[in-house]
Amino acid sequence: MARALNESTACRRHHVGPIPRQFTHGMAGFPFLSDTRFLQLPVAEPRHPYVVAGLPWDGSVTNRPGARFGPRAIRTASHMLCDATHPLFDVSPIGQAGDAGDIVLPHASHAAMQQAIQAAAIRLLGRHHTVWLGGDHSVTLPILRALRQRHARPLALLHFDAHCDTWPDHFGEPSGHGTWVREAVLEGLVDPRATVQVGIRSAAERSARDFVVDRGGQVWTSRALRGLDGSMALAPIEAEIRRCLSGGRPGDPPPVYLSLDIDVIDPGFAPGTGTPEPGGLSTSQVLTLLEDLFDLPFVGMDCVEVSPPYDHAELTASVAATLVWTYLCGRIRSKKTPFAP
Repeated sequence: MARALNESTACRRHHVGPIPRQFTHGMAGFPFLSDTRFLQLPVAEPRHPYVVAGLPWDGSVTNRPGARFGPRAIRTASHMLCDATHPLFDVSPIGQAGDAGDIVLPHASHAAMQQAIQAAAIRLLGRHHTVWLGGDHSVTLPILRALRQRHARPLALLHFDAHCDTWPDHFGEPSGHGTWVREAVLEGLVDPRATVQVGIRSAAERSARDFVVDRGGQVWTSRALRGLDGSMALAPIEAEIRRCLSGGRPGDPPPVYLSLDIDVIDPGFAPGTGTPEPGGLSTSQVLTLLEDLFDLPFVGMDCVEVSPPYDHAELTASVAATLVWTYLCGRIRSKKTPFAP
């Protein structure tokens, strides 16, 4: 009865005919109506091995706010991917993934935000491989806490970012979107020897800039990656990334978490972010790395710091949607027959 009423109301509002059954969970019908789900996926159910969930929080930004609107923008941009069949992996998340919607978060309390995300992550991770749409980068720490609890061992971390996020404080506060890597290491959530940072280039004192390197991890700055694009050029770096993420245990590598701050990409490609840093990676460089490293033992991903108020022509949201889609297709491909990109 409720579904029938919703369909009738929607038909009157938009002056259209009956809504196709596959579109009744939201307002679909690309390109004339809007939809609130990533790739127009169905609402997440236990049968879906993969889910997408939004984390609309930007209470920890140090410059421009707006990342709380990131999940909505990424979902909208994802509809341009149509049937979502990946041209390299030849798979689509449609049929295997659902959208869990946004996690309800407080408006101001950082501590309450962390508690809410960790509780939600524990619930979702019990049933699904989850991709998170941020939100500022402080949302990653409670996700790592939930994953550490689930896997009962420190994680490997693959971190794409313009910023090292290893400062000892957040402008006088103990925790924020620039401290989470340091906190994760000190809490034993991630193994620093199995931590790789890619694209770092912002101003930072040496103790923060080299925090990961000093503890046995790797940092590939954007300067080190200049002029390197395509699988052949990036192959030596990818080999080093794989070696580090194995934690020195090729036979028993730790689970890998991927955290991707959209500001790793140069603002010429992705301007809609709170703390843009010139001189970043190109979209094709990041895509190549994600595609070539698809078979790592990933246990989750987030894409954060998309700030739609500073975007232009949905460039940043489109990049983010493509990166998330590529990750999901890589996970699905890795579970199928052997594949040579």
